[in-house]
Amino acid sequence: MSKHQPGNALMHNYKRIPLRFTHGEGCHLFAEDGSSYLDFTSGIGVNSLGHAHPRLTAELQDQVGKLLHVSNLYDESLQIRCAARLAKACALGQVFFCNSGTEAGEAAIKLARRVQFDAKRSEQRGILAVESGFHGRTLGTLSCTANEKYRRPFEPLLPGCHWIKRNDLAALERELRSQNYAAFFVEAIQGEAGVYALNREFLHQAMALCKETHTVFVVDEVQSGGGRSGRFLASQSFGIEADIVTLAKPLAGGIPIGAVVASQEIAQHFVPGDHGSTFGGNPLACRAALVVLSELFDHGLLEHVDTMGKLWGSYLEELSNRHEAIDHHRGLGLMRAIVLKEPHDNAAIAAALRERGLLVIPSPENSLRMLPPFVISDEELACATDMLDQELASL
Repeated sequence: MSKHQPGNALMHNYKRIPLRFTHGEGCHLFAEDGSSYLDFTSGIGVNSLGHAHPRLTAELQDQVGKLLHVSNLYDESLQIRCAARLAKACALGQVFFCNSGTEAGEAAIKLARRVQFDAKRSEQRGILAVESGFHGRTLGTLSCTANEKYRRPFEPLLPGCHWIKRNDLAALERELRSQNYAAFFVEAIQGEAGVYALNREFLHQAMALCKETHTVFVVDEVQSGGGRSGRFLASQSFGIEADIVTLAKPLAGGIPIGAVVASQEIAQHFVPGDHGSTFGGNPLACRAALVVLSELFDHGLLEHVDTMGKLWGSYLEELSNRHEAIDHHRGLGLMRAIVLKEPHDNAAIAAALRERGLLVIPSPENSLRMLPPFVISDEELACATDMLDQELASL
């Protein structure tokens, strides 16, 4: 049981760092005590355009003065425009909007089950996922997550959910051919696991087996999608096509949004009353998402992410060659991690980097996860690399 924090009415379900920010600008955050930081967390992959982006700020201010919310009782032009642009970016058919990645995952579970119900495949009700994946903390998405620490206090969860080790082709084939599953959930690049890209052969085999066994192929792009990998979807870098894609974090630049993007064949199974979201697809969130999509596709930001990602990869390779403390680095685009050798402790090094003015995320497998804003410059990448270099040299 967590301890109550005197003077703080917030529930103690986060281990918060005692650092309070007052404002941000671009890739930098500024705290109450006057300290400043180069932000390589982006609010855990959310602030795609950085902080106080001029265009995003202006368009949100304009939208607040016009229309915030009308509900899904009515057509909403911004939502329709956003859905069309998003479906095109994903090369899929239709979109359901919600407010977070977890909500998107929950909707994807229901949609996959609805597909099997309509096809009268009553035995295909379970969910197959990958052991080190993460899909959310609601009861449905938690059921798809293998981590016992997250699961145990809330059991029983959804029945019929099982996991295989990442890149285990034999287990993948065995489980999918059992035809017990409504869907297979997978992240092409596992974010919470410390930025681990799955094997291309594994992903292609999963896509083929899902098609053969009538299992809905769900690719969770909540952290890796929306442009972070240098392609709009990380799965596009691996040459795979999902039946359903879930998106959220960077999609609206900091405004809460989630999206389920599905093929026309899959999407048509949802009918009125099957699922909903009061706030999903509201005008403010869709206006923000349209700005982000416009920056990505109309103003060269997606190409910028790809260019900066390759440059950063070269910087991390140089660091790995120079410092014995680094076991290896991994990732794609602006989604990368350094994996440290024992006995070096990632949490301690993250804290030391914070003292130097660089914010990173300690993650599993003794890794340091780094998710800078898409607008990062080569000078800022070099600055972050220098801070990493100095800290690693001090070990």
